[in-house]
Formats: sequence, structure tokens, C-alpha cells
Amino acid sequence: MRNFNIHEAKTQLSRLVDQAAKGEPFVIAKAGKPLVKVTALDAPAAGRVRRLGFLAGQIAVPEDFDRMGEVQIEQLFGGGS
Repeated sequence: MRNFNIHEAKTQLSRLVDQAAKGEPFVIAKAGKPLVKVTALDAPAAGRVRRLGFLAGQIAVPEDFDRMGEVQIEQLFGGGS
């Protein structure tokens, strides 16, 4: 793993980040002392990103969904005797 001092990392940051994203991490040092390690994040592949509506047509929601258990809930909270 390569080490870069802060000044060198600042001047080459774009290139270094591109390399880290491709799997080549690097270390940024100050006065020869390692401070941080820059490495790629484990992000999902572009084709595997979750999206809304992925179960469309596979689930049936009843029309009275918002009223299901209404009587029991009222009884639990002391209402609707």
C-alpha cells in the first residue's frame, strides 16, 4: 500500500480516489506519520440497487387494510365498550 503526504495527496486527490475506487487503497501521512487509510466502499453493484415497487403485482393489499383490527384496538385502549 502506497503512502502519500498531505500535500502530495491534495495535489493528486482525484487520481488517487479513482485508484482507491478500483481497489488500490492508499494511506495519507503527516510528517511521515500515517493518519488515514483511503479505501473503496462496499457499495452494491449498479444492477443490484434496490428500488421502490419491486414487489408490484406480487402482493394483494385488502381494501380495509387501514381498518383491520379496529375493534380490537379500541377495546385495548378502553374505547368502544
